[in-house]
Amino acid sequence: MIQNPSRRKFLKIAGAGLLAAPIVASIPGIAGAQSVKNKKQTKPVQKSVTTSKGVKLNIRDFGAKGDGITKDTVAIQEAIDRCWVLGGGEVLVPNGNYLIGGIGLKSNTLLRLENDAVLTGSPDFADYPVMQVRWEGKWIQGHVGLIYAVDAENIGIVGPGKIQGCHALGGRPNAQNPLRHPALIEPLGSRGIRFEDFSTDYHQMWSIHPTYCENITIKNLTIRSTGGNGDGIDVDSCKHVTIDRCDIATGDDCISLKSGRGMEGYTLLQTTEDVTITNCTFADSIFACIGIGSETSGGIRDVVIRNCKFTYAKTHAIYIKSRPGRGAFIENIKVEDIEVAGTEGGFLRFNLLGSGIQDQFPVSGMEGIPTVRNFSFSRVKVHVVPVLVDGTSVHPLKPLQGFTLSDVSGTCKKGISLANIRNANLSNINVSGFVGPLLSMNNVTGKGLAGAVKIDPPKVPEMIHPLNPSYELK
Repeated sequence: MIQNPSRRKFLKIAGAGLLAAPIVASIPGIAGAQSVKNKKQTKPVQKSVTTSKGVKLNIRDFGAKGDGITKDTVAIQEAIDRCWVLGGGEVLVPNGNYLIGGIGLKSNTLLRLENDAVLTGSPDFADYPVMQVRWEGKWIQGHVGLIYAVDAENIGIVGPGKIQGCHALGGRPNAQNPLRHPALIEPLGSRGIRFEDFSTDYHQMWSIHPTYCENITIKNLTIRSTGGNGDGIDVDSCKHVTIDRCDIATGDDCISLKSGRGMEGYTLLQTTEDVTITNCTFADSIFACIGIGSETSGGIRDVVIRNCKFTYAKTHAIYIKSRPGRGAFIENIKVEDIEVAGTEGGFLRFNLLGSGIQDQFPVSGMEGIPTVRNFSFSRVKVHVVPVLVDGTSVHPLKPLQGFTLSDVSGTCKKGISLANIRNANLSNINVSGFVGPLLSMNNVTGKGLAGAVKIDPPKVPEMIHPLNPSYELK
């Protein structure tokens, strides 16, 4: 069998340090990336994880104790592996507290957690396989998630049980533990994923982090985390994602959409696209409820957020962020029928001039300034938000093309500030309680702008010079 270049490259990257989970099929790669840069992909039919056929195995039959003391990693992995080689089916986790290290899901397997079943992460870093993982938009060596998958198809975890990490393993890499710390659930390069009806508990690290995945359904999850980097769901260079009816209260972003950083992310060009977030409740204690960026070098597009409640945010309910040096695009963001309260920053901010870490190898020149277009927000209720919209941090050389804000009601302390926008359309903004002008702007064209007060233009960072020598992906 002849392998394509993208397959060979990912096998080389992901295989480094890989101790478990064989890679048996290719994932989306970089071949032809430039030719598809602005081409939308149609959504394929998703194959669901079925339970009507296939084997049904119980981890107790493979020696799992569930006493919270004995490490049950080997027993549970054996049950999953057995299910896989027999053609797929269900692996049942009955009531009990199962102490585990990294567990690898395999194709056509569904992990079912009974009501009082708890999977608890081991306190030992050595129990988590080391391989190439994404961290702040870059592929680096690190510990993979407590439950992970590599290049698998038709996989899932369903509740109503619980998955909890070892809180002591959260946080950022440090001198004592220099590898990236383990996420909680982390499928890599996989397709046809179902996470439904369970709860999670993890501190200072991401709870669910699909990377390079397609066709993901996340429903009815209760996600809890505290502390820095305690994101709920990080959608990282993934396509065709549905997040529905989740209750997420986190230490960092409840949901973060990202696609890589700097020339590495721009060269790989793995876009996050076709993401639908509906009927969710969000509370965040450090940053934003939904963050789009700042790692956007592979592009982010076609995002719908609908019928959601934002109950608290340390900054903004929705924060769209990037910076020169990222390149690529953020486009077609649609938000409607939402309710926002308890924010310390405000309802909406987009900062496209200076958010996030500048990469060691940034995308230079005009190409490095992200292209942004078609941001739409409608039917929004706000309750005493400090700022309605902070939208001034946009680059004048690449203005935001298309911004709609309509049917907004409620109370705010400050109104709308905009800069460097073309084809804005503001209508039915019925808010009260604000001090100062409702609308302030600079270099904005469109409809519904009458009576706006002019403000100073934003400060723009210096243009990024071309790299010398030029960047090489390696």
